[in-house]
Amino acid sequence: MISQKAKYALRALVSLARAGQGHTRMIGDISREQSIPKKFLEQILLELKRGGFVASRRGRSGGYELLRAPEDIMYGEVLRLIDGPIAPLPCLSKIAYRKCDDCQDEASCEIRHVFERVTLATRAVLDRTSLADSLNLEELAV
Repeated sequence: MISQKAKYALRALVSLARAGQGHTRMIGDISREQSIPKKFLEQILLELKRGGFVASRRGRSGGYELLRAPEDIMYGEVLRLIDGPIAPLPCLSKIAYRKCDDCQDEASCEIRHVFERVTLATRAVLDRTSLADSLNLEELAV
């Protein structure tokens, strides 16, 4: 399950994608449009800025804008920035691998094998789905 913070981050990025590259949006506007608490959104946007997804501008035409095209921002990379590894078990994490405390042998662990398939499928979808894709909901229908 993704965190509320990750969900808000994705909603903020989709809002910026709708505005178009090179256009800024004010925090207050994104907050109202997406029903995200403004103070929490400020923290999220700072994290997205440090992650290289958005830039901020000061002044009358200030606000936040995407640094990359919406088709170049994948859901998986945003989730990893905000929530960390995309893995239901620590032994399946690429960036935070840890052997499960109660595991005798990963190679023969039936539970690990099932969740490995789930994890690989999930990562594949998240790593090939962009903000641009989410703006075209008909293409995402399964």
